[in-house]
Amino acid sequence: MNPLLNLPLKIQVYHKLNMARRKRGSNSEQPIGVGLTVKQMKRKKPLNQGYLIEIEPLSDNQKILFDSYNKQKNIVAYGCAGTGKTFITLYKALSDVLNESTPYEKIYLVRSLVSTREIGFLPGDHEDKADIYQIPYKNMVKYMFQMPSDADFEMLYGNLKAQETIKFWSTSFIRGTTLDNSIIIVDEFQNLNFHELDSIITRVGENTKICFCGDASQTDLVKTNDKNGIVDFMNILRKMPSFDIIEFGIDDIVRSGLVKEYLLSKMEINFDV
Repeated sequence: MNPLLNLPLKIQVYHKLNMARRKRGSNSEQPIGVGLTVKQMKRKKPLNQGYLIEIEPLSDNQKILFDSYNKQKNIVAYGCAGTGKTFITLYKALSDVLNESTPYEKIYLVRSLVSTREIGFLPGDHEDKADIYQIPYKNMVKYMFQMPSDADFEMLYGNLKAQETIKFWSTSFIRGTTLDNSIIIVDEFQNLNFHELDSIITRVGENTKICFCGDASQTDLVKTNDKNGIVDFMNILRKMPSFDIIEFGIDDIVRSGLVKEYLLSKMEINFDV
């Protein structure tokens, strides 16, 4: 049985179209990296840092996240949805990678692509598989740059990917690698079991920091052992001086008033999935 059939229809269609576009050479779209010379492509640092806008923290815990990151701490940012955990972490990571004076060359965004972990059986390499889940991160990056038009942003984002400034990895492909001079962002980490989290953190190489973002109350994990594994992993990190653990609450929500109202209502009726 084709494992693609087990995925939602929208994802099936997107994946098939994406694979077809790659096979025919993507004549209908501009190639990733348009506007770069060969010499620029080989540079360790991208050329786009002048377009990165200055973003300030909007809540107390966002300020703590900024400060911890600036102190070169590894980070666990967990808590309510809509609090900007992933956005701030990705922004700080981009600021570092685009800075000529830092050792960081790449951002690795790591997550479990589907809860059933059947993504590994789909055709294509890890970039093909991860394409389905890149849209939210692309939208985040768009808010971090001041570009005159959508077309200019598309070129800039294509350059970031072509220069491998931002790389998307699933947990299925990270084993056996050592990530040096990098910033690793593990998003939705609450959907990873202890073995996966253990595999990721042991990939950290020289001049590399790692940040975990998620909401432990919204896990897709079903098995009790898997849920307990997250608790065990967090307890280990709490004993490590190199980590700061920051919990975001209702007061940190910046996405919209509706999100805050909804989460407060869930708490009032003690709703738990």
